[in-house]
Amino acid sequence: LPPDASLARLAMYVDGKLMEGGMAERDYARQVYETIIYTQRDPALLEWMGQGLFQTSVFPVPPGQTRTVTLHYNPLLRKDQGATDFLFPLSTARYTSKPLEKLDIQVSIESTVSIRNVYSPSHGVTIERPDEDHATVKFTGTNVIPSIDFRLFFDVNPEKLGTSLLSFRPTEKEDGYFLLLTTPQVPKKNEQLPKTVLFVVDKSGSMQGPKIEQAKSAMKFVLNNLKEGDTFNIVAYDTAIETFKPELERFNDETRKQALGYVSGLYAGGGTNIHDALKTALGQIKDKSRPTFVLFLTDGLPTVGERSEPKIAQAAREANQAGARILNFGVGYDVNSRLLDRLAREHSGASEYVKPEEDIEVHVSKVYSKIAAPVLSDVDVQFQFDKVATEDGQPINRVYPSGKFDLFAGEQVVLVGRYKHSGLAKVVVSGRIGDTTEKFDFPAEFSGVSATSSYGFVEKLWAMRRIGEIIDELDLNGRNEELVKELVALSTKHGILTPYTSFLADETSRPTLAMDSEEFRMNAGGAGRRLRELDQAEGLGGFSQRSAKQEYKMKSNLDSFGYSQRSSGTESAVPGKPASAAPAAAFGSSAYSDAKSGEQVITSSVRSIGNQTAYKRGQRIVTPDTADLDVEKDKAKIITLQRYSKEYFDLVASNSPDDNQIISQQQADEELLVNFRGQAYLIQ
Repeated sequence: LPPDASLARLAMYVDGKLMEGGMAERDYARQVYETIIYTQRDPALLEWMGQGLFQTSVFPVPPGQTRTVTLHYNPLLRKDQGATDFLFPLSTARYTSKPLEKLDIQVSIESTVSIRNVYSPSHGVTIERPDEDHATVKFTGTNVIPSIDFRLFFDVNPEKLGTSLLSFRPTEKEDGYFLLLTTPQVPKKNEQLPKTVLFVVDKSGSMQGPKIEQAKSAMKFVLNNLKEGDTFNIVAYDTAIETFKPELERFNDETRKQALGYVSGLYAGGGTNIHDALKTALGQIKDKSRPTFVLFLTDGLPTVGERSEPKIAQAAREANQAGARILNFGVGYDVNSRLLDRLAREHSGASEYVKPEEDIEVHVSKVYSKIAAPVLSDVDVQFQFDKVATEDGQPINRVYPSGKFDLFAGEQVVLVGRYKHSGLAKVVVSGRIGDTTEKFDFPAEFSGVSATSSYGFVEKLWAMRRIGEIIDELDLNGRNEELVKELVALSTKHGILTPYTSFLADETSRPTLAMDSEEFRMNAGGAGRRLRELDQAEGLGGFSQRSAKQEYKMKSNLDSFGYSQRSSGTESAVPGKPASAAPAAAFGSSAYSDAKSGEQVITSSVRSIGNQTAYKRGQRIVTPDTADLDVEKDKAKIITLQRYSKEYFDLVASNSPDDNQIISQQQADEELLVNFRGQAYLIQ
């Protein structure tokens, strides 16, 4: 059972009939645990040692028949740091002999106070919010082997802006990590900010056929969803540049009909003049007081006019005096994906990559739906601590996403960052509504050394986004040895594989965090060689790498990086994509995208276990802090145990649940080299 589940109200039904359960004294219960583990070799029970166990008897199932077991219980949800925490035990299902055909989770929340943030760190959920007092969270998977529990946070707040902060600090000597959630109140129609939208659409010859028709449908979707008070224009480009109107047009029913007619008359032909198209569009924007978005769509390289990537980027910077956000849509494998990422980074935007078989309209409509109703523009988040020693420098650092951003109705912003100082603080969120600035402040507490790794996922989320930022820096600004080393160190510690650190999945390699070791330098060199793949700005390789990079930069949960693995043998974490062979019992396997093909590869040699990482080296499992040990040379430093011996169970009893998660990863034909409380153990 999950923590704090109410046994007094627990009931188990088998085909509608209530089955009585039993509770035992603690010592007897542990004896039962150990007996079952020893006789059945059940790692699932070992992992849950110390958690609640409810025992019942189900009558034998007659041959050829089935029995349905339904479990009802009442858990007490903990509230901490402003957020309510719901946990559904799920991870032990990964020990089953075959994948779950269907995993269907639905959580309904209702509250008398407005629900603000709803967030799952474990799974990529969909959230339906019919009003501010109700929310429904859904996750559906097919042919799935779950490797982590389902977890959900939510908070309630009557204020216009709801903000929650979760923090985790592994040790006193290390920086802590925080996750900030903020969700605005959905504004009434007359309170929505007017915005400016410019569509810059490629109509060169390569857009002929379905692509130009999809692009036209996407523009029509946007036009039919603009609001009174918005301004807009359309810049269509091939060899030459043409516009719907000479300057920005105010949106109303008449201009909407005119624009729809203009879009219908567009046809594809000619070259690709990206430089002049962007310069023309950005030059029309004068009003800095309203949120402005440029939806830039291209399916190819610049072939007419200025073709230099740096010069095109420089021209866009010079023309964008009003601070418009550039939202890029790269269609197909022929785009210069590095140019699109540069434009997104320099103009506080984002890049979407549309595969040849995908519909452009789906991508554009998804992005526009997010930005349709701005609530605050140029949002800035500041942290004010009660007591901070000024000589220690900035108390908050490396926040992602960095810089100012816009906040939209129905959107939840997920910020991650690091902190130096523990204690009480105030979060100040400010932003513009037209020409006025509004400020909101919220109390927060940055925790000291965390007693458990319950919030350890915050550190891993931060590491994912930091890895995305490092790859972006190396991609746009060139080779930097310090960044390469940091990339390797983060990937090694957290088991987050990238196309450039995939050598960690090699069972002959020894992962290590010893920064001055020769092996670390070799690993960093290996990453450096692989990072040369970033020199490819176009083609399938360029497209795949930038698409994967965006995933790291915007990651907000642990799902899809191998932490909730789909079935395994010949399937990849992305349906329809081949992957390397991985056994169905590859607990917590990691995944990465191949730099050249974009195909996602699952490997069971790198295992993510809660907030920790283990590596399979031959038949031995090691952790980053034991990877440097030589079993023969360092024999005096290592205590050797036999699995399921008395000494083994004594160790299990003295461990934390996090420690026992690692032990539970050991399979029958493996030995485990692990460090607990400063002592190395070899479990044979």
